[in-house]
Amino acid sequence: MRTTDMQGILSADRMINRKVIDPEGQDLGKIKEIMIDLRYGRIAYAVLTFSGLFGIAEKLFAVPWKSLLLRREDGIFILNVDKSTLEGSLGFDRANWPLASNRQWLCDLYEEYKCEPYWTE
Repeated sequence: MRTTDMQGILSADRMINRKVIDPEGQDLGKIKEIMIDLRYGRIAYAVLTFSGLFGIAEKLFAVPWKSLLLRREDGIFILNVDKSTLEGSLGFDRANWPLASNRQWLCDLYEEYKCEPYWTE
């Protein structure tokens, strides 16, 4: 991470493919996409790639943006769930993305990760 980045502001393309780990340091995957809620002008969620056993059966997971913490010294994101929790979560494949316009799906996502929804702030 360059020190010349503006304080607290980073371009979305520089976050794509950043490593994501759990609090114990286990690899959870990488950020694949960052989804923006145009109605509120906020990041709604990040899409995380997660490979199964031996790197096969890649799944995608939506995680609320608020559930990620950027470790500035090395540019790695920390997701406050363990690997087994992520493995048991509902993921999706590249051909079947969830409909983010479905507010109930987004509410369920934020509830699963115990995050206060940005649209209620």
